[in-house]
Amino acid sequence: MSDRKVSISDPQTGKQIDCDVFEATHGSPAIDISKIHAGTGCYTYDPGYGMTASCRSKITFIDGAKGELLHRGYSIEDLTENSSYLEVCYLLLNGELPSDQGLTEFEGIIRNHTMVHENIRSFFDGFRYDAHPMAMLSTTVAALASFYHDSTDVNNPEHRKITAHRLIAKMPTLAAMCYKFHRGQPFMYPQNNLGYVENFLHMMFGVPAEEYVPSPTAVKALETMLILHADHEQNASTSTVRLAGSSGANPFASISAGIASLWGPAHGGANEAVMNMLDAIVESGESIESTIARAKDKNDPFRLMGFGHRVYKNFDPRARCIEKICHDLLNELGGDQPLFELARELEQKTLADDYFQERKLYPNVDFYSGIIMRALGIPMNMFTVMFAMARTVGWIAHWSEMHEDPEFRIGRPRQLYVGAARRPYPSK
Repeated sequence: MSDRKVSISDPQTGKQIDCDVFEATHGSPAIDISKIHAGTGCYTYDPGYGMTASCRSKITFIDGAKGELLHRGYSIEDLTENSSYLEVCYLLLNGELPSDQGLTEFEGIIRNHTMVHENIRSFFDGFRYDAHPMAMLSTTVAALASFYHDSTDVNNPEHRKITAHRLIAKMPTLAAMCYKFHRGQPFMYPQNNLGYVENFLHMMFGVPAEEYVPSPTAVKALETMLILHADHEQNASTSTVRLAGSSGANPFASISAGIASLWGPAHGGANEAVMNMLDAIVESGESIESTIARAKDKNDPFRLMGFGHRVYKNFDPRARCIEKICHDLLNELGGDQPLFELARELEQKTLADDYFQERKLYPNVDFYSGIIMRALGIPMNMFTVMFAMARTVGWIAHWSEMHEDPEFRIGRPRQLYVGAARRPYPSK
């Protein structure tokens, strides 16, 4: 039932329609325009769907003006302070935080699904030695449908749950395989006596010749980063997963589509852009003062990467959660780290600068996550793979929610055709 109605009319034709208005738990209400064409003969025009709510969702809410991010009603600050990544996964999938027993059972299920079919290895043999890790990841995730077709009935709730568990469990294994292939090192099998993050670091950086023991600070930094990237509402890749899945495509294909969308530099490449910027500043020998002056100069095309956010007009709440753990990791590294010292100085001086304060251009999560991944020894071409690994749970949660929605239907946007009018075919 709608909460109220608004009238939309076309003065030229005199046609009018009353549209339902639906209130939200948080945020702006939405006008139901599904019957606007029947009433007025017009469609709506909204490039990039920036003003269109494509679905109802109970998963994540963002208030960009306040700098607020909620998962199932819990603030991101509370979740990063009190929860593990797998607790957040459980929350996103099920709507509630797990009990102690529920978490233990969930961790056990994920642990038992970390292996991938041995024939997946043969896919890597077909890639060029310098294949981009995101190309390998999207390919192998899509290929999972050929190995686990026992759970691809999208209309079966039990199949959807099993697939969610498989994707969350296997994504770190595949991500590590992409890294190992690119490095020319042997694949490391998962060890189920390790936690989720420790297991991933073992598969990434372990070698058969010696034992690998990650530092607790590194584990905490990566776990925090995974939580902060677990979901972010109806972004480009999540919308891609929903649109692909709306056709009835299997979940592995849908998540592969999301990975492809995330690969775009305007979406998943922001932390890579931060590191490119810092590397360029270090190599040029330019001072921080000069760098900041260039960023303020409207006639200079240079822009500071990792500051401000399209959604958050105040501050990125995820940045506040990751800032301390980033500093802890850099302190543990110690030594002469020119790039990290540059990042610290840039952070401090921009935060104290009136220009950035007035425009609310604060360091965002990409600024800190790029530094953390560099500090952990993760190469730049793996940055977006790490993002995909974290975001998998958000994608599959939205995909599952879509299939449970009674208003679910295949996505089919309209267009405003501005091409040639109908014309006769020229005679020969």
